[in-house]
Amino acid sequence: MIKNYLKIAWRNLVKNKVFTLANIVGLTCAFAVAILLTMTALFELSYDQFHENKDSTYQLYLSNQTPRGPEISVSNPVPLAPALKEEVTGIKNIARSVSEDVLITYNSKELSLDAEYVDPSFFDIFTYPTLMGNSKNPLPNKNSVGITEKGAKKIFGTTDNIIGKTISLKIGREEQPFTIASVLADTPSNSSVDFEIVVPFENHPEYISSKDRWDSQFHPIYLQLEKGVSVAQFEKNTIPFTALHYKGGIESDIRDGAVPDADGRYKQFHLMPITDRHFASYTTGTAKVIRIFPYMILGIALVIIFIVSANFINMSIALSEKRLKEIGMRKTLGAIKKQLFFQFWLESLLVFAVSVLLGMVVSNLLLNPFKTLFNTKASFADVTQPSVLILFTLAVFIITLIAGGYPALLMSKLGTLRALKGKLDVGKNRLRNGLIVLQFTIAILLITGTLVLHGQIEFMRNKDLGYNKEQVISIPLNGKKNGYSVVDLLRDELKDNPDILSVSGADNNLGRGRDGSQSSSMMGFDYKGRGVVTNALTVDYDYVKTLDLQLVAGRMFDRDFATDSLSLVINESMAKQLGDEDPLSITIPMDDNVTYSVIGVVKDFNFQDISRKIQPLTLFMNKDWDLYYAYVKVAPKNIANSFDAVKSAWEKVEPQAEFLGSFLDENVDRTFRREKTMATIITSGSILGILLSCIGLFAISMLVVAQRTKEIGVRKVIGASISSVALLLTKDFLKLVAIAFLIATPIAWYFLNEWLQNYASHVSLSPLFFLGAGLLATLIAFITVGTRTIKAASANPVKSLRTE
Repeated sequence: MIKNYLKIAWRNLVKNKVFTLANIVGLTCAFAVAILLTMTALFELSYDQFHENKDSTYQLYLSNQTPRGPEISVSNPVPLAPALKEEVTGIKNIARSVSEDVLITYNSKELSLDAEYVDPSFFDIFTYPTLMGNSKNPLPNKNSVGITEKGAKKIFGTTDNIIGKTISLKIGREEQPFTIASVLADTPSNSSVDFEIVVPFENHPEYISSKDRWDSQFHPIYLQLEKGVSVAQFEKNTIPFTALHYKGGIESDIRDGAVPDADGRYKQFHLMPITDRHFASYTTGTAKVIRIFPYMILGIALVIIFIVSANFINMSIALSEKRLKEIGMRKTLGAIKKQLFFQFWLESLLVFAVSVLLGMVVSNLLLNPFKTLFNTKASFADVTQPSVLILFTLAVFIITLIAGGYPALLMSKLGTLRALKGKLDVGKNRLRNGLIVLQFTIAILLITGTLVLHGQIEFMRNKDLGYNKEQVISIPLNGKKNGYSVVDLLRDELKDNPDILSVSGADNNLGRGRDGSQSSSMMGFDYKGRGVVTNALTVDYDYVKTLDLQLVAGRMFDRDFATDSLSLVINESMAKQLGDEDPLSITIPMDDNVTYSVIGVVKDFNFQDISRKIQPLTLFMNKDWDLYYAYVKVAPKNIANSFDAVKSAWEKVEPQAEFLGSFLDENVDRTFRREKTMATIITSGSILGILLSCIGLFAISMLVVAQRTKEIGVRKVIGASISSVALLLTKDFLKLVAIAFLIATPIAWYFLNEWLQNYASHVSLSPLFFLGAGLLATLIAFITVGTRTIKAASANPVKSLRTE
């Protein structure tokens, strides 16, 4: 019996070659892309899931009710972790951690590695296996380090016999010897914390100066709760602790007009589950877990599968009408509903089975280009999990059940005589039309999302950031020499080059450089009886000149003024916060009774992510604070040659250090790399979704035209023009697209408007985005259906009327 069903299924598939091929091509493309997208989404969602203690491990953060509104801080003072462990119950393990690059020297070989300064308890909390050395204590003393396999191969070329070897690390401005105590497994690709070497936390350059200070905050804290202790219990336990240790800050905030939270508190510790850390956002003054990116990818994969499945169901229903006589004959010979159903289902299953196999082959062929294009480390292991395979199998079963079962149900309800006549009244094709409307609703949503996302990216790319990003090269100072010395040496090397206009330096980068770092420093102080918070930036001479910043009042740091080490240059936002009519008259007493004077005000510029509102900024020029980036402004002509000249100068100044220079416009582009990836995925999903919808629409239009062949012939005989016949056949489909547009537009507007609120400045949500998406969908549908209907309308009416 099964053999007979398979034989009939094969014959029917071969008989309808066009529709079989359309189904297989569409399903294969959809499955291939869906596998790759699902793989990426599941990889993103798997971040930090490998930690054995993940259910009891958290990152600490502090919510602050300030005069400026609610703020979140994940940077903590050095004495906080030991004090919490001693004074607050419920903590099993707690560890400080900070990520920085560190320069390593071994046998005259220099290289920079990703370092993590950690407390020993870091390895009791997290699962980073030790391959060699003491697995329970990878950092047995202050002068020991642990190194990953990847880091070991970079330094020694091997992981064999390296335990006990001594390497030098540049800590601050000094080199210190360290002994390798352990070799660790490489950090997994889905780990939020990525490192090549771990160093005891007390060796951090800021540790000694900050170990007793509660106002110097620069590192995150992770902790593991005792078994049975809930997050709510821990947060409640910290209330007396916060009131004691942050008393001065709370009183200052109250004095300056801060409003308490719903619980009447001004500062409160909270915990973020470690599995949410990768998706955490603190930019709006509240802690949010935003998984939009992976869910969006997963949603597009499901949408693509839905579109191609809708095509398959529509074509299966339409094709079933051509098999009425076969069904009538089989019913005459005694076939029952179950047998008809099984026949249709088997045919659907056969097409899906072939498509799934081809989809797996195609996805494997596209894997490497896909990973490069979307900058992901995902692998097929992410989609071969048992739960995923079971869900996928269940989905295929349901789709084929609908595709095969619905036509069989329709056919089995027919009387035998009516089936033999080949007459089927399927009403107004509500299911078919409903699926087409849903397909084009999704297509219009994707097109609108693509247009808005590309518009936002272009807006960010072309936005005036307040500085010259096209002509300035930023270079991480990753060598042995002092930052000021390197900047001075670069000036000397490049001073005779007419294409080099100026050289300066700072302790923070603009955008995200090739070294991958992006950071900021904040400080607070009292001014005229109220608290003031500002971002702090250490700069060298010619900073404003190099970046083409606009000076609003006063002057910049000048070599002719010896007192400029005690001077400040502030931005407009900082001047507004200080509130004086004449900002150049402001003097600010800070630590150790040292008074600083404001000598200049620069126009606000985007020194942080473009998505953030410009905050108060204060520029210092204090030689005690090092520089970590050099800036070189080049002439607009011969930019490529100028870049090479800068690189050559760097190789003379720091011959052992890697040159990681890049233009600031490249750095800015890296800050919205996630948006560009989203745009690429949505664009690809839109194109594929539309193509798949068009395949289904084209196939359905062929069947509709075939069913109305006689009608076309009659209309032409009585004088109907080709255009009127083509319009008659096309308008029903265009009505469905219009309905889809009316459904999609308000949905798209709501979600896109919500998404744009994440940006301090963004593109306006113009009606043109929605009209463009609707017109594009209409045009595509018209071309798809029109090519077939015009051909039918142009046919000889005699031939049309002669057909039975």
